[in-house]
Amino acid sequence: MNLRPDAVVVGAGIVGAACALRLAERGLRVSVLEQAESPAAGSTARSVAGVRAQFATRTNILLSQRSIAEYAALPEAGYCASGYLLLFSAVQWTAHQAALALQRSLGVPVRALSPLEAQRITPFDPEGIAGCSFCPTDGSVDPHGITFAYLRGAARRGAELHTATPLTAVTRSGGVWRLHTPRGTLEAPLLVNAAGAWSGEVAALAGLDVPVIPARRMVFATGPLGRHLGYPMTFDLTSGVYLRSEGERLILGRADVADSGWREGMNWDWLEPTLEAALARFPWLEQATLDRRASWWGYYEVTPDHAPILGRMPGADGWINACGFSGHGVMHAAAVGHVIAQEALGEPASVNIDALRYERFGQAQAGLHDLQL
Repeated sequence: MNLRPDAVVVGAGIVGAACALRLAERGLRVSVLEQAESPAAGSTARSVAGVRAQFATRTNILLSQRSIAEYAALPEAGYCASGYLLLFSAVQWTAHQAALALQRSLGVPVRALSPLEAQRITPFDPEGIAGCSFCPTDGSVDPHGITFAYLRGAARRGAELHTATPLTAVTRSGGVWRLHTPRGTLEAPLLVNAAGAWSGEVAALAGLDVPVIPARRMVFATGPLGRHLGYPMTFDLTSGVYLRSEGERLILGRADVADSGWREGMNWDWLEPTLEAALARFPWLEQATLDRRASWWGYYEVTPDHAPILGRMPGADGWINACGFSGHGVMHAAAVGHVIAQEALGEPASVNIDALRYERFGQAQAGLHDLQL
């Protein structure tokens, strides 16, 4: 173990892997610490794996656009441009017009559809739906494949990966961070907090308050349907329920906003509220069966405004946050890797992240709200 790297990345999920690669590319000696037995074992492995550029803020759109472009060029990413179909109520549709205009101005090939046109993509009950949007370059990826590709790239440039290496204490002295682990103590002038749902706890070890908490999410899977229906990610903004094809199955879910904290395992009590909303919008689901063994759960890493925390931590020299993505980590990881490397080296950012910096929590939260899918 290199006990004196230039930078330590805490977390070997997709975001940490992207940061490690881009830092190593710049010639920094990088160590990656992961508490689990293998990389991509936390939220990355349990993601629904969707990627979309249909956001309402410029920063999020650009982070997604650049990430999707990188995934499309990476064979290990398994990028599938299956699209995202969003369904809006009348009030939501009126409010969404500004987002559609912004997306188009940035080159996102999004289309506005009537409910009738949208039903040709995914059948649904149009009751209460006033308008829909569809982007054909949104879709899905293989987060596991991306993470390991990034880590292999970082290793070729000298980065070290240490799994089963939890942090036990973090201190700052003499211009370096001291990271204490059961395998030894590392000293580095730069620490990147990319620990996902554990990022708040990692910060607390250093006496810092980074407002990231875990939120459990259920993903329910149907049994094999005998054929690939080819439905894109379809999200009903009126109820919060989503579904998409996954091979010959469908996966579906709906966020339980009360399910926060370190709760493990499937919450089967949430199945009924999810199915109630799903069947109301997609009544043809009655013909499908549920496969409990194929269903899974994972953590979102949630912040107070459901936006990530990126960039240097005020009052903590050498500490950079790359966490709190609130379900959008896979969507933004590729671009975030570049931005964090630029931040570390004092270079202009390829995407302006000022709206996502920690300092916003002491300011008015204007302009940060976006679709929570």
